[in-house]
Amino acid sequence: MTTIKILPHSDLCPEGKTFDAKQGVTLCTALLDADVDIEHACDQSLACTTCHVIVREGFNSTGELDEKEEDLLDRAWGLTSVSRLSCQVKVADTPLTIELPKYTINHARENH
Repeated sequence: MTTIKILPHSDLCPEGKTFDAKQGVTLCTALLDADVDIEHACDQSLACTTCHVIVREGFNSTGELDEKEEDLLDRAWGLTSVSRLSCQVKVADTPLTIELPKYTINHARENH
């Protein structure tokens, strides 16, 4: 198990949250399993940017970005040098501290 810390987000996680996640699952799945209602409009198929996260600690353990993820991230709101699409990050053995961006490019929130 790996510790994931979510920084406070006014809508999705107002108090912040810390939880343990199984190694090998996507970060998006780990967030959803921990009842953090992150958007994932494309159902984790690498077709949108709604699951964009900012990895404040542990970024080097998130693996390499491929060209398609880099292209999609260019469209994400609040892009940083430590941004990732959570559907593309496999949880490793390094603890992560995650910031959820305030906005996504979705005009309407999806209900999954």
